[in-house]
Amino acid sequence: MSVPLVILAAVFGGSATAFLPRLARQWAAPAHDRRFVYAMTTLSGAAASTLLAATLGPSPLLPVLLLAVVPGLLLALIDLRCLRLPDRVVGALAIVPVPPLAVLRPERLGSALLGGALVLTTYLVIALLPGRGLGLGDVKLAAVLATILGFLGWPAVLAGLVVPHLINGPIALALLLARRGRPLPFGPALLAGALIAVTAV
Repeated sequence: MSVPLVILAAVFGGSATAFLPRLARQWAAPAHDRRFVYAMTTLSGAAASTLLAATLGPSPLLPVLLLAVVPGLLLALIDLRCLRLPDRVVGALAIVPVPPLAVLRPERLGSALLGGALVLTTYLVIALLPGRGLGLGDVKLAAVLATILGFLGWPAVLAGLVVPHLINGPIALALLLARRGRPLPFGPALLAGALIAVTAV
């Protein structure tokens, strides 16, 4: 592990995401405790970037995935505050990493697109079921993340598909037991699952 690289990644992640709460106001209601939101956003960006740098090292994939942290964290902020995943931001998350990844790993482009298509189909079927717990924004985000993970291999796609449910499952159960029927955003779990898939597989 390169300590200078990890430090640079942490500084990038923190500084590049520090402005996101202000940008998130375009889609979501302003936060009540702005200082806390700004601090947590900056820390989350720095932590995600540090984890990527510590895991990937000086790989050509690192700058691509570091840039993807910015729209990813913005989506998590918006979904947490208003249960929305705007198409423009999901599109940005697709545009930032997918073309560079296709250049870096052209031999995996087919499997990446297939992984995205399979996840899109699976989540769309779930979203259309009665009493669905998924919105179309979740479906689109899951497909984009699966496409990105497809460049890393099928184990990463599988982890990105399973881990979000392991994250949100206990939370949903706790809310059910507490008889709090409030909606639970799935976007942050999808994004956290993708980060775990990238760094653990």
